[in-house]
Amino acid sequence: MAQNNNSKMSYEEAGKKGGQATSNNHDKGFYEDIGSKGGQANAEKYDKEHFQGIGSKGGQANAENHDKEHFQNIGSQGGNATADSHGQDFYEDIGSKGGKANADAHDKKHFQEIGSKGGRSNNNN
Repeated sequence: MAQNNNSKMSYEEAGKKGGQATSNNHDKGFYEDIGSKGGQANAEKYDKEHFQGIGSKGGQANAENHDKEHFQNIGSQGGNATADSHGQDFYEDIGSKGGKANADAHDKKHFQEIGSKGGRSNNNN
C-alpha cells in the first residue's frame, strides 16, 4: 500500500480501494445505468459538431498510431465475428435493403452508365 509521509493512504491507493469496494457492491446493471445516464447528459450538453470534432480527432490519432495491416486485421476479425453470429438470411436481407436503397436513389440512366463503364473496364483486362 502506497503511503505518504504522514503514514496515510495515498490518493491513488484510496481511489483504487474505493473503486474495488464499489465494484464489489454493484452489478453490471448498475454500471450500465450510470453509463447510460452519463451518455444522456453528454448528449444534452453537446451538439452534433462537438461529437464530430472529437470523433475526427480520435480517428486521426488512431490512424497515426496504426498501420494498414492493423486496420485490415481488425476489419477481418469484425467481419468474421459478424459472419459467425449471423446466418445467410441476414446477408440476404441487408443486401436486398441496400439494393433497394440504391435503386431508389438512382435512375435507369445511372445504371446504364456504370454498366457501360464496367464493361469497358473488363474489356481492357
